[in-house]
Amino acid sequence: MELIGADIIVRCLAEQGVKHVFGYPGGAVLNIYDAIYKQKDFEHILVRHEQAAVHAADAYSRSSNEVGVCIVTSGPGLTNAVTGIATAYMDSIPLVVISGQVGSKAIGEDAFQECDAVGITRPCVKHNFLVKDVKDLADIIRKAFYIAKTGRPGPVLIDIPKDISVMPCKYAPPKEEVKMRSYAPTTKGHSGQIKKAVQLLSTAQRPMIYIGGGAILANASEELKEFVHLTGAPCVTTLMALGAIDANDPHCLGMPGMHGTYEANMALHYSDVLVAVGTRIDDRVVGNPKNFMSQPRKVIHIDIDPSSISKRIRADIPIVGSVKDVLEELNGFIRELGSPKEKQADALKAWWDQIKQWQARDCLDYDKNADVIKPQYVVQKLCEVTNGEAFVASDVGQHQMWAAQYYRFKKPRRWLNSGGLGTMGVGLPFAMGIQKANPDPDTQIAVITGDGSIQMNIQELATCKQYGFTPKIICLNNSFLGMVRQWQELDYDKRYSQSYMESMPDFVKLVESYGHIGIQVEKKEDVEPALREAFGRYKDRLVFLNFITSPEENVFPMVKAGKGLTEMLLSPNDK
Repeated sequence: MELIGADIIVRCLAEQGVKHVFGYPGGAVLNIYDAIYKQKDFEHILVRHEQAAVHAADAYSRSSNEVGVCIVTSGPGLTNAVTGIATAYMDSIPLVVISGQVGSKAIGEDAFQECDAVGITRPCVKHNFLVKDVKDLADIIRKAFYIAKTGRPGPVLIDIPKDISVMPCKYAPPKEEVKMRSYAPTTKGHSGQIKKAVQLLSTAQRPMIYIGGGAILANASEELKEFVHLTGAPCVTTLMALGAIDANDPHCLGMPGMHGTYEANMALHYSDVLVAVGTRIDDRVVGNPKNFMSQPRKVIHIDIDPSSISKRIRADIPIVGSVKDVLEELNGFIRELGSPKEKQADALKAWWDQIKQWQARDCLDYDKNADVIKPQYVVQKLCEVTNGEAFVASDVGQHQMWAAQYYRFKKPRRWLNSGGLGTMGVGLPFAMGIQKANPDPDTQIAVITGDGSIQMNIQELATCKQYGFTPKIICLNNSFLGMVRQWQELDYDKRYSQSYMESMPDFVKLVESYGHIGIQVEKKEDVEPALREAFGRYKDRLVFLNFITSPEENVFPMVKAGKGLTEMLLSPNDK
């Protein structure tokens, strides 16, 4: 069968099982969009900005475990998409990004809307391709999906010159699975290393399981839960791993790191055997490595990406492989060789007694008698109203940390945020991707944002109206760039340089102009009724809840940059 390049692209997307594509057309991709117009295999969602297209495709992937797909045009279309691509790259999200390019003969001539897509994206993609021959097009698309979703997942860019999209070529459906001799990620951990890990755990006096986002990407929650309970060890879940294990599980101490709980940070610091699972051991988690390594401990590090192991903290037992497969084998050896929980029962009891003393500090307490709305209170009420079952997309800032601290996630893939790049403006497009991945009308979707973050991609309210997206936007409005202000308060003697936003839109009127529901909430007693109305009466509508919150509330606990985990700043309310 002979097809032109554009028709080959849509055929290949369909053969990969793609159901939704997010994008924005332009001159260089018009042939592709014409082919999209003539097909019925997948739906195209027209966003209002290319950055949002990538974020929405990213969230679709995070929520569904499928590869997200988006299309952007050449030049500014691609450069607008780079923030979204880098966001996905930092969080290891599988995406295929198709970008248009000027005609092959015009490349290098500074043609209109030309940019070096391959060069620009090289530092922030897992791989990228420039299609030079239409005969290679189908193979490249199939390889792109394979690379994106295998090994450590990540975004793959395919840059397609406009002339390639109209060239005819023979097309044939794939006859066998993609294989690449130069790319063969290790998925099975070394059994000898796994046995060593079990032996080391059986000698631990103060074990700790440190769970990263890789556990969620590997769909390893069940294996993880079994591992935690077999060992009897406490565990912490990083910002990216919230929900990997139920936050209400008594073994879970919450989130560690810069805004982690007191008990999580203390237990992480004083552990003697640390099992790091699917994490790159981020600087925001362990703080100052010198301080962290001042405590003697052995480290077992499990990760599918060998380059992540011993990057910041030296691993005594490195295990390269799929988190799910490695945990399955670990659990099998523990059952065969005997549980560390039984071998070290006395030591484990003493360790938990110490942890309970740290938990008694109640480090997330705040002033509950204040008249002004406290942002922590809003998040707690949101958790109650949605029974901890909502999909929550956050933007980046103080509200992100309050969401992570006070929403008790029970399941994986319910918490979506930009943990690596820290991208403001992801929340609303993330919600769009979540809703496409979870079309059940009873699905609850909340966007926790701030007055600064929401304005980064607020134009997507139009996309939400066009496609009937119905997230509930929880805006914790303090008129500040809150996290910037907090750092300026603590490190710059309250010199709030450019962090106060004197001019703000009337958010209620703004969202109403897009055809949505807007509710302003200024009193504490109105918080819960407003949330219940949004998720009840207005269940089928997008609702923007503008909560006027305490302007100078800080996120505590806090480990300042350069400090160690034991050097936390605690809330004035901390007992």
